[in-house]
Amino acid sequence: METPPSSSSSLAPPRPSPLSSSQGSSPSLTLCSIPDLTSSTDRERDSTETTIFSIYSMYGDEAATWPASAFDDASRQLDLSLGDSFSYSNFVNRTTSKYISKTDSACIDISLDSHRFSHLANPYEQSSQPNSRPSSRSRPVTGCAPGSFNKRETLELPPRIPGVSSGRNSPVTSCSSQAGSEINLPHVSLKPLPTPPHSRPSSLLRQADPPSLEPASVPAAPQPSSSLSAPVFSQTPPSSPATKLHSKLSSPSSKTSLAPSEGEDLDSFHVRSVYAQLHATGVRGDGFEEGVERTRARNRVSRASELRAEAAVGRPSEKLRDLPPEEMLVLSSLDRYGFFAVTTHDRLVLLPSAPLQKRLSTVHAGPKTASAQAVSVNSLPPPSSPLKEAARISKWGRMLEVRSRDCGGNAESWGVKPSKAHKLRHRVYKGIPDRWRNAAWEVLMNDCSRSGHEVIVRLKEYYYQELDKPSSYDIQIDLDVPRTISGHILFRTRYGLGQRWLFHVLHSFSLRCSQCGYVQGMGPIAATLLCYFEPERVYAALCCLHDAYSMHAIFSPGFPGLLEAIYVQERIMQSKMPDVYAAFKKHMISTTSYATKWYITLFANSVPFQTQLRLWDAFLLEGQDLFVAAAVAVVWVYRDHITSSSANFESVLSLLSSVFVPEDEDALLFWIEHLLGDKKLRKQMGNWRREWTQLVRSGKDRGVLL
Repeated sequence: METPPSSSSSLAPPRPSPLSSSQGSSPSLTLCSIPDLTSSTDRERDSTETTIFSIYSMYGDEAATWPASAFDDASRQLDLSLGDSFSYSNFVNRTTSKYISKTDSACIDISLDSHRFSHLANPYEQSSQPNSRPSSRSRPVTGCAPGSFNKRETLELPPRIPGVSSGRNSPVTSCSSQAGSEINLPHVSLKPLPTPPHSRPSSLLRQADPPSLEPASVPAAPQPSSSLSAPVFSQTPPSSPATKLHSKLSSPSSKTSLAPSEGEDLDSFHVRSVYAQLHATGVRGDGFEEGVERTRARNRVSRASELRAEAAVGRPSEKLRDLPPEEMLVLSSLDRYGFFAVTTHDRLVLLPSAPLQKRLSTVHAGPKTASAQAVSVNSLPPPSSPLKEAARISKWGRMLEVRSRDCGGNAESWGVKPSKAHKLRHRVYKGIPDRWRNAAWEVLMNDCSRSGHEVIVRLKEYYYQELDKPSSYDIQIDLDVPRTISGHILFRTRYGLGQRWLFHVLHSFSLRCSQCGYVQGMGPIAATLLCYFEPERVYAALCCLHDAYSMHAIFSPGFPGLLEAIYVQERIMQSKMPDVYAAFKKHMISTTSYATKWYITLFANSVPFQTQLRLWDAFLLEGQDLFVAAAVAVVWVYRDHITSSSANFESVLSLLSSVFVPEDEDALLFWIEHLLGDKKLRKQMGNWRREWTQLVRSGKDRGVLL
């Protein structure tokens, strides 16, 4: 028997290795005020409009707008190149000794000389010209808007000293901000896909002779299928309406270097370059300190903020230092999944196990005197190790076998022994041991997609290729990265290893499918996968979810897969809980108003992290029907509260928008297992999906959903 590595987390491993997670406070989305859906106007809204309205409202409280930035001096041009030889695929998670620029532009030297790590190239700098004079014009403003952002310091964009050569040994002025400034969270202006959900007016670059732009080729997504496939190349997704930046580099190598691509938005390139530079140097206090904001800073600058920004850049000695007592104290407070003990502001309600003792069947309304309020929970209970975890670890070790090894003899891919295959389903519902979750998830995804290790290897290569290409979604991704599972040690520090991984994965995946692009629900999914896989493997896993698990339909414009799942959920409620269905109709509560985030994030923000992992175990086994069953389970548990005589629109919607803390996770999973094990109901669910498809094709889907 071969046992995989322990699940202990390591923030900066010397070579790519799966990072196992460990839990605590559940990540959650900040919900805005509940929209009033009771008016006749809202009742006329079709299902697609209601769904998009509900999704955008999930992020409404954190919204703001970005100001445009402009260059007023038409006689100046920007030199944004970082060298033709610089490529993501040459250094992201690869061994790299040093970077030497072949041009006269600013560069990063990744050597062991510590003083070279103290500066970052400024992508807004002007080219060094012998006869140029200092410009009094203001440079572009990458704006901030109301809403404090975790009180992190902001990083500003200082001008380069005129006349100083930007050669390898020349000092490079770092970017920082005024002391004591706070970053404000910008407004997210969401639009229907494939237009990026956030669009910020880009910088205006005035040139005397604007060159012609050629479209860059990037991979587009294949249509959903039962197996993974290589992406088909097509043109890049449309970027935000803005004046495009034309790269001054014209050599073929510049198209894959970290330099602005032809037609790339200036602000998007700034975001992409900052993550690339910091991935080469690292940041100080990764996992412990808050970090310094760099991509959303204003253009004011002070010497003090410059020094703070320089001090936040990682040094070669960072990994060799002894941890101070205060850092040891903070790290000792982590739970077994790597979460800090933080106070959540979401409403927590108990998901009692008593209703789950009765299997799904036709039931009627409970007592009218039942309370409309569920039992509240003050805080999330600390995750605990299952009582039989040690025995289950041994059983999984005997059930899985190594299918291939790398050149060093390490296990590279896993499979289920044929003699143990009949035990797989029941053991998945009992809970996959955390140390085996990496291997088990790989086995389940490979089985569903009917693919092998060779396909995963090809997808990993596509991941590195996409890192060198621009994405029109980079600004929105950068906005969402710091607020995704921020309570986890891997994602705590701004621009830390976890946040850089998350940005790179979402950047590459946004180029996979021109229809889906990027939507905010992808962030929690990718972050959860990063707790168990290296970033290139996470990209491959997202491609598997997109193609084999029908997530393409969930994330496509109009969210057709989401509406289909809701239709199936409503048919189950109508047939098994008619009084509950009638109560929703009476209070004019649409299913999209509370269930949208369940399906978009795969319950990542609706249950504790440990429960989410158990649901994902079953999802990778069962497929898209799992979360329909989970949604029905939640409504089943609270059916008496929903049909109570004291229930109303606000009480029901508030209840179903809460974070559910199961009293007994096993009871919840076994109830779902029994529901999906009912072959008659499972066949009916398939019929309802086909029925919804016919309604959409015939244009009769309007008004069918609640």
